[in-house]
Amino acid sequence: MTAQLSEQPRIKPTVVLHAISVACWAIVVIWAVQMDMGLWGMPGTMGMRFPWFLVMWTLMMAAMMLSSMSPLAVLYGRSMKRQRGRRLSMFSAGYILGWAATGIPAFLIADRFGAFAADRPLLAQSVAVACFASAGVYQLTPLKMVCLSHCRTPISHLLHYAAFKGTTKDLRVGIHHALFCMGCCWALMVLMVTFGVMNLAAMIGLALVIAVEKRWRYGETFARLVGVVALLWAVVIIFEPGVAPGLDPSGLIDMGEMKIEMGEGG
Repeated sequence: MTAQLSEQPRIKPTVVLHAISVACWAIVVIWAVQMDMGLWGMPGTMGMRFPWFLVMWTLMMAAMMLSSMSPLAVLYGRSMKRQRGRRLSMFSAGYILGWAATGIPAFLIADRFGAFAADRPLLAQSVAVACFASAGVYQLTPLKMVCLSHCRTPISHLLHYAAFKGTTKDLRVGIHHALFCMGCCWALMVLMVTFGVMNLAAMIGLALVIAVEKRWRYGETFARLVGVVALLWAVVIIFEPGVAPGLDPSGLIDMGEMKIEMGEGG
């Protein structure tokens, strides 16, 4: 009987991670529809208080990042002899926890510029240019390639993870891997502030960029190409601020007028 049970097929980690990712995408889309944000989202923090913003940000990160980290989850799962499901859950929780922490600076940046950019349009435009220029430059740096290499070929790092001990080992491994992913993708995530934090079109586009960087054979070359595109985008913003809708002063003004009208209607 024991032998028969051990031979029963197990649910693959990739299936679970993709399913969770799809569920998070569905929740984010429903949330956006209920807030009447449409495909392009709204500037700033969209009027959300920090706790709700952090929940939304965490769901976004899970939707965008879980599928791309599935290769490491598979390899890491193969090193486990017991309690595989629980340990992989802890690993995934640590990974998402690491990305959830980035919601704190994201809120501070979006809230600060969303609060006064409508009165200082030149500042808003300058910040948008700086974000794209910084992302473009970082995409071309050796540090970006080192972090990307960790995500693309994680086998060597599994030897390092074998030295982790204690009951929180898998949680710490997940956080450690998330830190490398942040090093790889932080500049791309900063662009979410310029596009609009809950801009569904931007989310989908950046998720595809991240997946191609990590999974495609020519991912490193593609990452450099993305850097060049970001630099060109920074130049375009100088002449057309609307291509960075999250910090577009006209968009911020429109949102302010909409809130006033909603208040008057109530």
